[in-house]
Amino acid sequence: MRVGQIERGELRQRLRRDGVALHLHPFTVRVRSDLPHLADDLAAMYRDFDLVEDGEFIDFHVAVQRSAHWLSRWQGKAEFWFDGQRSFTPLPAAQALAMLEWGINWCIAAHAHQYLLIHAAVLERDGRALVMPAPPGSGKSTLCAALAHRGWRLLSDELGLLDLRTGLIHGMARPINLKNASIPLMRDFAPQALFSASMPNTSKGTVALVRAPDDAIRRRLEPARPAWVVLPSWRADAPTQLTPIERARAFMDLAEQSFNYDLHGQAGFQALGRLVTNADCFHFEYSRLDEAVACFDALTPSLPDTATDVSPEGRP
Repeated sequence: MRVGQIERGELRQRLRRDGVALHLHPFTVRVRSDLPHLADDLAAMYRDFDLVEDGEFIDFHVAVQRSAHWLSRWQGKAEFWFDGQRSFTPLPAAQALAMLEWGINWCIAAHAHQYLLIHAAVLERDGRALVMPAPPGSGKSTLCAALAHRGWRLLSDELGLLDLRTGLIHGMARPINLKNASIPLMRDFAPQALFSASMPNTSKGTVALVRAPDDAIRRRLEPARPAWVVLPSWRADAPTQLTPIERARAFMDLAEQSFNYDLHGQAGFQALGRLVTNADCFHFEYSRLDEAVACFDALTPSLPDTATDVSPEGRP
């Protein structure tokens, strides 16, 4: 059964009582909330995601609830809870969807150490992954959203899950997080995309989420093998330039943008070494999305015709 098959009133009741358990491959997350509008947001953003069957293991138990403190409640604030403990400062209840997404990211980054976790956008074409590690403000998510709606398959906007054993990157095809001027820009660029309501006055400014394209959600169990590492940088009125860089620089950026590189020690060093050794590495500067997409599309014809697909388990 999928989220979109639950009648809206029932979905709200489930969230309020025992919660709704979602398959966010490769994780399972049970979500509880007493905020009716969060049920509407979940139904829109996750309608084609499967529900976890009774008895299956749940990785993360989270909740977004109205604040119990009288002042925060009077101010209309909500809290994020993880495993029965309040985990963050209360935020306006209108930001509940963003709080849930950020909270799930935090749960994964803090606990999913079976992967090398990279703060990166990851997209796929022809079985090959484009990995874009970048700090906030680099234009990573805007570029990711544009490519995801122009023929590249979205794996992740925020978290690249590198399997240290196979070298494949897994993604969850969760919504893309856009901020400020990127929101109207993407509404014009991809009018077919499904956006959440804009959430102003967050710590990141105005935020809106964009649902992953249908094909990305259908194929969310398929990992991909890294073929390109690109360090993106948006600059107003800049010409579109894709410039080769040394693999050592790409390695350092990947390590700096990893949440748990230090924890993995030698295994993390070797995994990132293999990744950059087998990838073409670039710095990318852009200001116009159409030119950016055309530049990335030009990368793919050089792929060998014999490229093999990989199974969700990483086997050819």
